Amino acid sequence: MPDSPKKLFDVLGLGCTAVDDVVCVPSFPAADQKVQVERSFRRSGGLTGAALVTAARLGARAAYAGRLGTDEHSRYIAEDFRREGVDVSRSPRSPKACTVRSTIIVGSTTGSRNIFYEVKGLLGAHDSLPATQVIRASKVLFIDHYGMRGNLRATRIARSAGVGVVADFEDDAVPLFQDVLDKVDHLILSEGFALRITGESSAARAALALWRADRAAVIVTCGAKGCWCVSACSGQKARHYPAFHVRAADTTGCGDVFHGAYAASLARGDALPARIRFAAAAAALKAATTEIPRLRAVNRFLRAEAARGDSRK
Repeated sequence: MPDSPKKLFDVLGLGCTAVDDVVCVPSFPAADQKVQVERSFRRSGGLTGAALVTAARLGARAAYAGRLGTDEHSRYIAEDFRREGVDVSRSPRSPKACTVRSTIIVGSTTGSRNIFYEVKGLLGAHDSLPATQVIRASKVLFIDHYGMRGNLRATRIARSAGVGVVADFEDDAVPLFQDVLDKVDHLILSEGFALRITGESSAARAALALWRADRAAVIVTCGAKGCWCVSACSGQKARHYPAFHVRAADTTGCGDVFHGAYAASLARGDALPARIRFAAAAAALKAATTEIPRLRAVNRFLRAEAARGDSRK
């Protein structure tokens, strides 16, 4: 039966997924030392994977339609996504496809981390899937830099149908990067990557350099320093949005959480300042608690921050 013309999904993701094996230690040792592990666990991740789990936990109807393999790690991703409420029925399976496999070492004292990863197979968006009507029946399309041929096809379909495209890029040395970049209307990049691809000296200047009249927003995230945004509603000027101050326990995936929360808020129809504040709150909670937050926790956090702000007036 053909897909309904009604919106099937709030956020449809095509990019990479990852199986993260996380090891928490008190601090990073010098070479040739032994350190006792405080705790270890496995979770699903990846630029798009973590963003979709975030969107689902924040109340969005999320779906993954990128490639998955037939191996143990792909099965883990599919099962974990189902538990999290992320639809995987549109994800094509192939023995040649894979997920990223990551080992993440977290230093508990500082909340910083090192990531060691490997990729052995096809990853991210499929060249010709999902079907056009599935993309058109989504409110937001989420991509990263994996599977760029498929990303270009999907972004063309999305933009022609008025579907917002949110992107999280970390690598410009991939085929078709500029072509796909040009199709993104909600561009959210880390400060380091934005400075590298623009050659600018500050996040504000990089956001301005990446702005185009056909974009809805360009956001350059700066971690605990907040973010800079350029949009039509800002008068095409760079506007600073502060981060929420929390004690960081684990910063792994905070950028992914920001992206996923922004996409969920966009699908909900929130105005740009509310989207950024919502995304910043979700990322702050992830840093403070080590877990991707749920909608109730983010709303409670925002109410507490609003009350704290009122008390200072």
